[in-house]
Amino acid sequence: MSDRTPRRPQAFRLDDPGVVLAEDGRTAPRGAVVVTPSPAEAVEEIAPLPLPPPKSSRWGKLFWTGLGGLVSLGIGLAVTRLIEDLFARADWLGYAGLGFAALLVLAGLVIIGREAFGLMRLRTLNHLREQAAEALAKDDRRLAESVTSELLAIAATSPRLFRARTELSGHLGAIIDGADLIRLTERQLMGPLDAEATRLVSNAAKRVSVVTAVSPRAAVDLIFVLLTAIGLVRQLALLYGGRPGALGMMRLFRQVVAHLAVTGGMAAGDSLVQQVVGHGIAAKLSARLGEGVVNGLLTARLGIAAIEVTRPLPFAALPAPALSNVASGLISRDEAKDRPTDAPHPPPGAVQP
Repeated sequence: MSDRTPRRPQAFRLDDPGVVLAEDGRTAPRGAVVVTPSPAEAVEEIAPLPLPPPKSSRWGKLFWTGLGGLVSLGIGLAVTRLIEDLFARADWLGYAGLGFAALLVLAGLVIIGREAFGLMRLRTLNHLREQAAEALAKDDRRLAESVTSELLAIAATSPRLFRARTELSGHLGAIIDGADLIRLTERQLMGPLDAEATRLVSNAAKRVSVVTAVSPRAAVDLIFVLLTAIGLVRQLALLYGGRPGALGMMRLFRQVVAHLAVTGGMAAGDSLVQQVVGHGIAAKLSARLGEGVVNGLLTARLGIAAIEVTRPLPFAALPAPALSNVASGLISRDEAKDRPTDAPHPPPGAVQP
């Protein structure tokens, strides 16, 4: 049982001369009301945002615009000349050429529309990530609500997030602080997606490790690693709500490589590599198997960077994936294999304990 006497509630004004603010090294006068300020809350560290894609120069844009215009005019003149030649030979050939040209134009417009939509979606996800970071820093309720609403609209087509969307929609009116709303949105919507993204990166790293370990040609290794990396970045972009086309993939891959260069490059300086080197496992592996493990680690590092780039929210409430989480299955240690092999063998017929 505590000996401390419970204090009765008191009412006082802050401008009352009898109210004293508690300070270090100073004693309050007798009978004064001492007010102790609460310590400032620790500010949560937010994972740094991935860099936006580098902007091309104005002259580069003019160059590609001029080149694209000349190529388009050349193709148009060639098609026109071909259709005229077809009409000169036979009318039905000319009409067939016109039909194929119409199909070509229609398909081209659809492809251009899809590319434009993919670029706009990637730009929207990057903008949402920046707005979420600003809402966390300023505790802006209105900005946080706007980010949450847009993310709910993007996630409306994902069946796996149906329950998360329902629960989050029911709590929108109960959250007052903007930072808390962003953290709740991250836990509800990004939690299942982060688990799936970690699984995708881990599986890709294992495939690269196995294929490069058994492949007889370095060219095959290079092509397989490149195709796996492109496919992994595309899968992660689709998982988090992006719809990248060919141009969107080029822009996204360039952003992932730029983020890798800023956050430490392709060096896998994580605890997993230290564990591998520290226990001497690399010395027990063959050169080919070791090369496969390194390629798998680099693929995992690329996948982590792709998660940070394609994720529409910064890591604030949930921990960012580490290399040891996605690449832990590349190397399995067995205690039986770590036993010394130069121990003396018992003589034949001896009874072992």
